[in-house]
Amino acid sequence: MSDRPREREAGKATMTACADGTDVVEVRAVGWDDAAAVALRGAMTEEMGARYADRVAGNPDYLPRGMNVEAETVVYTGVAYAGADLAVGHVALRRLGDDLELKRMFVAPSHRGTGVARALIAAAEEAARALGAPRIVLQTGDRQPDAVRLYEREGYTAIPLYAPYERLAGSHCFEKLLR
Repeated sequence: MSDRPREREAGKATMTACADGTDVVEVRAVGWDDAAAVALRGAMTEEMGARYADRVAGNPDYLPRGMNVEAETVVYTGVAYAGADLAVGHVALRRLGDDLELKRMFVAPSHRGTGVARALIAAAEEAARALGAPRIVLQTGDRQPDAVRLYEREGYTAIPLYAPYERLAGSHCFEKLLR
């Protein structure tokens, strides 16, 4: 049994200066159903749909069960804001056994390369530590080389594919030990 309200509030706002020096990014812990979070996940779904459209077309079984994130499994959702009210990034953590899985990491195209992704990862790792997780695991795809480089730069190491991604062509899985 878990204390869902406490888990959902894990992690506090994190302030980070962007690499280009133009903005300060604040990552705020929000609910999974927060309007900005929902909008950013929608933008991510649209972008990923376009990147992987040829793999999905004609193969209804390409996306394995378990890819969808059920709200009740989410223990942290963070939204990055540039300025007071411009939502520019999203990250979530969900329970996966004893670990936490980083999900729906997304930065708006207008803010890529400015440090927003690093701020989101730092906030997610802070929340994961507060929740007592021993590690964070994640999956990304071969058509997201920038994401692969980011995770490697941030100390994530490649691991064997884990369920449900072992049957998803082009998957890359990573972990970061937190203890």
